[in-house]
Amino acid sequence: MSEAVGTQVMGKSPLDEMHRRLGATMTERDGCAVPASYGDVLFEYAAVRERGAGLIDLSCRGRLLVTGSEAVQFLNGLITNDMKTLAENHWMLAAFPNVQGRLLASVRVIHARSTQPGGANGFLIDTEPATYAQVLKTVQRFTLAGDFHITDLTEQTAMLSIQGTKAAETLQIVVGGTMPDLDHYHVAQTSWSEKLLTIMRASHTAADGFDLFIEAGSAAELWEALLQAGARPVGFEALEILRIEAGQPRYAIDMDETHVVSETGLDDAVSFTKGCYIGQEIIARIKYRGHVAKKLSGLILDRPARIERDAKIISTDGKEIGRVTSATLSPHLGSTIALGYVKYDYLAPGTDVTLGDDKLPASVVELPFVRAG
Repeated sequence: MSEAVGTQVMGKSPLDEMHRRLGATMTERDGCAVPASYGDVLFEYAAVRERGAGLIDLSCRGRLLVTGSEAVQFLNGLITNDMKTLAENHWMLAAFPNVQGRLLASVRVIHARSTQPGGANGFLIDTEPATYAQVLKTVQRFTLAGDFHITDLTEQTAMLSIQGTKAAETLQIVVGGTMPDLDHYHVAQTSWSEKLLTIMRASHTAADGFDLFIEAGSAAELWEALLQAGARPVGFEALEILRIEAGQPRYAIDMDETHVVSETGLDDAVSFTKGCYIGQEIIARIKYRGHVAKKLSGLILDRPARIERDAKIISTDGKEIGRVTSATLSPHLGSTIALGYVKYDYLAPGTDVTLGDDKLPASVVELPFVRAG
């Protein structure tokens, strides 16, 4: 799953050859070769946003299986959400903070309880490529402390995502009678083509969606079956537009170790009723103080315009109140939208601001820009 590039090693998806056969323009993202586009970014975007089904290869994300009788205890001391509330065959958002409450990684924790032959029983941590090494290093420190075991499944498995209004319908064609009826935050494991297939209902785009985990050797067969059922391949340029519209921050772009977890908008990833964990005192203090000093927010212009990352956000009285982290032209809204950190006193939706040296008029809006349905 990797190839040498100069003195560095670039990761490769099990579907790398498939993407190239489909004519994808490849690019590097977080140390992994991924399809930027299959030739028409707006066509790929429309497959998700306009009553279709888009197929995305997310295999370069990290996947770590945590098992052992003390898995809940150890993970509960490391992440912001409450492992004790995570029921079997469900998933939840969580964050790994440092001792200052700053964000090391945003992850999803999947509680798999398989009834299928060869199925995994334990907790699967799914993390962005940019934070995979950090999460692995963090959890590996505890493997000698008790009954707590880590299996790195990243290279053994593939992860596909099907997103869009017709995602469920398209997946039903492929999975057939074994297709489970899943609500959001639910997970199921089933058999497909005599292989174990893990399905979780989750969105990266503010549209309906499912993430699919399968062994690496079967990824191409599953990808082809989904295309035959009507899904269209979607590259990372279209995905970037979709995830900004969905208000989903990306690590190393919209959030990193300089941000306290509470500033990043990951509210669903934090439990304030569980016991102690690393960084908990800082995060709780901010919560009970009443608010953060700044928070990741949405910004919308009244027309299309180019906004650079790190552009200044200026209040109507001329004060610098934040910086832009991501921006894109939203086809759905017909205007430029951006994510950025805005100081607390200016967070109210409708607050007028200007962006960048050109002082482009914009206003603060609640996230997400586009809502499911």
